[in-house]
Amino acid sequence: MAQEEGGMLAYYLLNGENIKAFPPGFRMLAGDTFQRNFTWPIPDPPQSLWFGAQGSQAALRQKAIGFNCMNYNVPYQEGTLKRHFMPSKEFLDENCPDGLRLEVMFPSCWNGKDIDSDDHKSHVAYPDLVMDGTCPEGFETRLVSLLYETIWNTYAFRHMSGKFVFANGDPTGFGYHGDFMEGWEPGVLQKAVDTCTNPSGEVQDCPIFHLQSQDDQRKCHFEVPDDLKDENVHSHQGLPGGVMIEEGPAYAFPIKYTTTPAAPSPSPTQTPDWLDSLSASLSAGLDNLHTGIDNLNTQLGLVAAETAEIASTSSTSSTSSTSSTSSTPSPSPTSAPTTTSISTPTPTPTPVTSYVEGPVTKLIVHVEREIILECDEQGKPLSTVTGDLRTVSTDTATITQTVSTDISMETPEIQQREVTRVHKRHGHGHGHLHRRGHKI
Repeated sequence: MAQEEGGMLAYYLLNGENIKAFPPGFRMLAGDTFQRNFTWPIPDPPQSLWFGAQGSQAALRQKAIGFNCMNYNVPYQEGTLKRHFMPSKEFLDENCPDGLRLEVMFPSCWNGKDIDSDDHKSHVAYPDLVMDGTCPEGFETRLVSLLYETIWNTYAFRHMSGKFVFANGDPTGFGYHGDFMEGWEPGVLQKAVDTCTNPSGEVQDCPIFHLQSQDDQRKCHFEVPDDLKDENVHSHQGLPGGVMIEEGPAYAFPIKYTTTPAAPSPSPTQTPDWLDSLSASLSAGLDNLHTGIDNLNTQLGLVAAETAEIASTSSTSSTSSTSSTSSTPSPSPTSAPTTTSISTPTPTPTPVTSYVEGPVTKLIVHVEREIILECDEQGKPLSTVTGDLRTVSTDTATITQTVSTDISMETPEIQQREVTRVHKRHGHGHGHLHRRGHKI
């Protein structure tokens, strides 16, 4: 899974005149998750030729997504929304050392009355140049122009074969999309639109906002919902959820899913010798991989030696206590019950453990190792070559877990009591803002 670089940027661009903030409860979509084709010329013709079908809302919607090859070492940078499809992995590996920037532009022309529609699109429209221009008839109310940007570290996979696919099963990029749900405090955004006109486009130059320092931002921890906390999105044969990859050009609705074939029934026949050898060869290669991962874990300091030592001490103390108090001589034959006044021996202190929970940031390292198995024409293994362990990418995750353990000893009060005993046997169980723009 490619790593996101720097989070998502949301640009609030002030394109047009008499711009209005989004009304309370306003919602809209940009793009179409089921789209798998692009029926317009590639690359885009000059904007002066965007009329007729080229200027239709259907065309403008597809021109509102972009895939920008990032290379900070060249003087010329690609323009926003200039490519509307996912570049091939070969192109990305060769030309985009700083990753791939995904862009989605939202409609900025509104019908002035509906805060949503059944398809979340019909109440809004694009101006005739997508990012700027003239709003169509019936959608004259001009909203803030909203642009999302996200950079993905595709270059980390340059030594690997394959292709990039979105989690919705889209390898083309034509199905890239974005959602927007208004959540501003009433009046704040409109006040910013009316007063924050500094051409720098920096949110720091807008006094309406009270900005947090980076240190304060780091203190904010998001508790991952239980439904997502344990979701496995890394070790998969295919996409998470079994979503099928659909190349297009057909519209990818309804969603299709892959099926996992049932495991074959055990065969009573004898396993061939060469298959045993193959199994042993693969097992040896995997053992080497596990050893490499264990070594990597040790180097990263992921072995909680101190906690293990505390737990071991507690366990040893408890075991010793049990051994000293539960050792009983072999019982004699049953005899008449006798009443004896005895003193309870000094009890062993009972360990009491308390736990303190808090946010912990985990470093997730994705590694791979190539295992090459050479076989003869009959499929019998000849040799196994195991490559070096290689880091593919790293990621971090913040979870809530035990961060410290306190152990105290409680000694029960010694008491004298009368005991009736019966003896018997018993068991124990970037800078592309147009006009006036602000990054928020």
